[in-house]
Amino acid sequence: MKRSRLLAALAAAALLFAPGCAPDRAPGTLRMAVTEFPRSLDPADGYASWDLMRLGAGECLTRFDRSMTPQPWLAERWTLSPDRLTWTFHLRPGLRFSNGKPLTAEAARASLLRLFGRSVRAHSFFEPAAITADGLALSIRTTRPAPNLPGLLADPLFLLIDAEDAGDIRRTGPVTTGPYRLVSASGDVLRLEANPWYHEGPPPFRRVEAPLVPDPGAAAMTLQTGEADLLPNAGPENLVLFRDTARYHISETATLRSVLARFHAAPGRPLADPRVRAALIAACDRKTYCEVLLDGSFLPGGPAVPPSMDCGFEELADPNPYDPARAARLLDEAGWTDTDGDGIRDKDGRPLALTFLTYPDRPYLPALAEAVQADARAAGIRIDIEVLDYNVLVSRGKEGTWDLLATSILTGSTGDPEVYLNRYWKSGEEGNITGWSSAEYDALSDELASTFDPARRRALLVRMQQILLDDAAALVFGYPKSRMVSAARIAGAEITPADYYWITDQVRPAQES
Repeated sequence: MKRSRLLAALAAAALLFAPGCAPDRAPGTLRMAVTEFPRSLDPADGYASWDLMRLGAGECLTRFDRSMTPQPWLAERWTLSPDRLTWTFHLRPGLRFSNGKPLTAEAARASLLRLFGRSVRAHSFFEPAAITADGLALSIRTTRPAPNLPGLLADPLFLLIDAEDAGDIRRTGPVTTGPYRLVSASGDVLRLEANPWYHEGPPPFRRVEAPLVPDPGAAAMTLQTGEADLLPNAGPENLVLFRDTARYHISETATLRSVLARFHAAPGRPLADPRVRAALIAACDRKTYCEVLLDGSFLPGGPAVPPSMDCGFEELADPNPYDPARAARLLDEAGWTDTDGDGIRDKDGRPLALTFLTYPDRPYLPALAEAVQADARAAGIRIDIEVLDYNVLVSRGKEGTWDLLATSILTGSTGDPEVYLNRYWKSGEEGNITGWSSAEYDALSDELASTFDPARRRALLVRMQQILLDDAAALVFGYPKSRMVSAARIAGAEITPADYYWITDQVRPAQES
């Protein structure tokens, strides 16, 4: 199956870049094929801001480092008022938009006000009570404490634009900061040029081109044929094309996603017993799932939060590593034994049978369900798999007619997993459909909501995760990897957990590095 997809991609790429079909590349041009275009180039619409930032045509007040900690970007520093409601961001002096106009606090205020006036999604991050400007000081007062506001403002949605020069922004794009500025969005190519007012000096390339190549396999071939210089989000099935380290560089990182199966632990369910939950986890060879079944495209799982965030991944202890013998002992202790010799454990006349729900949109989920089914069968547990439409899965999840429910969850796009940890495991939260609860976990969550000190927040997040591990609250399969492949003629192309820093001022010709 993989071979047929690869052959199809080769054919598509050959047609796309056959002699006379590929556009000539001017000197000083960086090219990266993209698989989709935004319908609108207004950063307030949908996720157009992500596309702009990925192309080097947008910057925020803050940005994330590799551990998803907010760092200064257009703002050089920030302060918090004693009442913890007003954050003041101090802009770097001398900043200009790509049209040469100064980026002042008043211009930043206009950009944010425009965003909140047009984007419903912006209000899901925080509610501003007031936004004021004084020279280079931009003050944002929130309606309630927002301990992670610097992280919230690092989302591409909050990239700053010249709101006075919006024009036909949905078609032509905004005026922003960043190393490159959009000059053309016609046809099937996005074209950008170097920003002459860029605050870090002349950008490494004079031009950037992003041709539309919808098929991921064909997009991969554009790098192999030399028509492109970068390939973001390279799939594992395409990595065979780029094994020559003299020609290509592969940058790899864990994403912000956790792929896991939640356990239905309500009273009366088999997984209400923590020993059965722990046994099921110990029966599953997650390392083999990630490294063999999924072709090394995942890091093996454990804690609820992936290692891409600084939330104590290396400090946490998983009490349920792969250990089939221990799984058998735990099930024996819980009273589940095979009394009739059919290979399935039973108790009080009832077999240890679990219903596993998942959905097909992410192909690795049904594959993982089948792997769990096989390992569980060896431990004497019967798993019945149901692959459902996602909307049906959501409905079934709320009904409670399940024991395991597998999903792929974005854990912290704003550098903080508080919302994720609350939504799925805090008592009373709409997303906690598991029946699992912990008084200590809830108390820590309550404290986290009003804690601003970074060290204390981190300690709370670590402890909350350890509670989940100790109580076997979920089966975390692993964390998908993200990869960017670049041609050897390019230096500085490194993927980060925040999946929107693709073309930056650090991406440059290799001979200049």
